[in-house]
Amino acid sequence: MPAPGQRIIRTSVDWSSTDLVLVQFLAGRFTYRSAEEWSSRINSGEITVNGKTVAPEYILQMHDSIEYRPQDIPEPPARTDYRIIHEDDALLVIDKPGNLCVHPSGPFYQNTLWYLLRQKYQNIHFVNRLDRETSGLLLAAKSAGIAGKIAENQSISCKKYLAIVHGCFAERSEAAGFLVSANSLIRKKRKFIRKNPDSLPGETSLTTLEPVISGKEFSLVQATLGTGRTHQIRATLYSLGYPLVGDKLYGVDERFFLKQKSEDFTPEDRAKLLLKRQALHSASFDLVHPVSGETLHFDSDLPGELRQFVKKNITH
Repeated sequence: MPAPGQRIIRTSVDWSSTDLVLVQFLAGRFTYRSAEEWSSRINSGEITVNGKTVAPEYILQMHDSIEYRPQDIPEPPARTDYRIIHEDDALLVIDKPGNLCVHPSGPFYQNTLWYLLRQKYQNIHFVNRLDRETSGLLLAAKSAGIAGKIAENQSISCKKYLAIVHGCFAERSEAAGFLVSANSLIRKKRKFIRKNPDSLPGETSLTTLEPVISGKEFSLVQATLGTGRTHQIRATLYSLGYPLVGDKLYGVDERFFLKQKSEDFTPEDRAKLLLKRQALHSASFDLVHPVSGETLHFDSDLPGELRQFVKKNITH
């Protein structure tokens, strides 16, 4: 990681971006510049792939490493009111608000949890990750060795999330199956299927879903992770017919995501989303401490904006 103050944006190409042209990838992912502006920056050598300068028309391959050293990116505001709910010599447990990136990404650098924590702690290594709009519990180690030990021993267990969904979610469900491409205009979007007879490229997935409050139009659902896949809870709920409230990608209309990227998002669109961010919260997990061996349990209450939505909108 670069030291605070020095900004380097790095990203690795995964299955969702393979075979894209470099300039198209950058313009689609980092919308604060046009394709023409990105072409200029590629040609000037500010952007490299696998440590080498390339042409804007370079075709991305799986695991390509893209690096960008920007100087003049305007940084949007973000919530910075995180709380540290546990600290010892080895680790931190943090309660993150919604609308705060964990790592530097896109236009966010100083307004990220990593940067904020680096002002106090020299070394921070996040063990788990949350989307920018997802609130709740995160675990960070104070050394790479501790982070590696937690990952190797699979020390985090019983990870539970709370989600507010559209629809009446009334019965417990074991969602065991696969996450595959959703065949959407948005390449990174996934869907959950219980069987994969066509052997589609994807990952096994297991999520236990239980109703907490079942309402007529909306429900509060607890999701317990059996696997830890990208977009697992959001894609699973969407595929089962219970899209997350406030989710621009896996909500009631994926065009909200496309509009946001093209800056065509209107006040009417925001009203239809019902919330300013996706209604997903990392609520609890168990941890076998990497040094003491003690089993610890951590909880985070549903934050105010989600709690108010439940109180106002979920009726029996």
